[in-house]
Amino acid sequence: MTKLLIDCDPGIDDALALALAAGSPSLEIAGITTVGGNVDLSLTTANALALREFLDLGAVPVVAGSPGALLRHDVRAATVHGSSGLGDAVLPPATRPAEDGHAVDFIIETLRAAPGEITLVAIGPLTNIALAVRKEPRVVEWARDFVIMGGSYTRGNTNPAAEFNMLADPEAAAIVFEAGWTVKMLGLDVTLTALVTTDVLERMRPLGRLSDLVVPAATSYGVVTAEGGPAIHDACAVAYVLDPSLFTCVPAVVRVETAGRYTSGMTVTDFKAADREANALVATSMDVKRFWDVVLDAYTRLASRLG
Repeated sequence: MTKLLIDCDPGIDDALALALAAGSPSLEIAGITTVGGNVDLSLTTANALALREFLDLGAVPVVAGSPGALLRHDVRAATVHGSSGLGDAVLPPATRPAEDGHAVDFIIETLRAAPGEITLVAIGPLTNIALAVRKEPRVVEWARDFVIMGGSYTRGNTNPAAEFNMLADPEAAAIVFEAGWTVKMLGLDVTLTALVTTDVLERMRPLGRLSDLVVPAATSYGVVTAEGGPAIHDACAVAYVLDPSLFTCVPAVVRVETAGRYTSGMTVTDFKAADREANALVATSMDVKRFWDVVLDAYTRLASRLG
């Protein structure tokens, strides 16, 4: 059993990532923390709370965190994720509130209480993580592993240079990559191959109550065809925890651009650096068929539980 602490900004693909974790018997979600990102913090937190109940996650703590970037104006993606953050998916509102406190303190205390046991997975802007490592640098030692969805060594998506999570808070991302751990970076180079095709969509439709989430979420921000469709980026980070062999990963030195007029948030990736200098393990390819088998098997298990 691998314990996860998931820092997120739900978010269509965050919801699909949480569903993957919820349907995987080898994973235990130790907590969910939220950050302003795809939509404002009030909405990402409301969505996380609704997902906790819809996915039957029981008493998993949900703790709100940072509303925006450390130094910059907010960058949002409501044009992609819709005004609610969940696209065309409509979930019942949560009946239980978020836990008291701040996500940064929750991350620190959760990892402090179980050093070496919990994998930290960040699938939104890295503001909470940066503040946690600044407040308590030993977080880097206490985390069993640290996996992110973010960055790219070839392209951006919000602009030509930067992936959204990095662009939303470049200074936070720079702090995180320079904190002294090996960041497992699942960037656009692999996540843009995790495409919802018509075959994938047809395998989602019979999933009962769960299909009320995964089908509209998977189709909200793109047209699904036999060849491809929307990418479910964030699920790749959870899939890496489930089975790293799904991915080819290469050691690299990654620096985050914070001063560029056109390139702020770019993850400048040097694969030629010596392994001993690497601060990241960067995914360069993914076995797409096996990825979808892992995801859809988990969704099927979860659907049988939810009815």
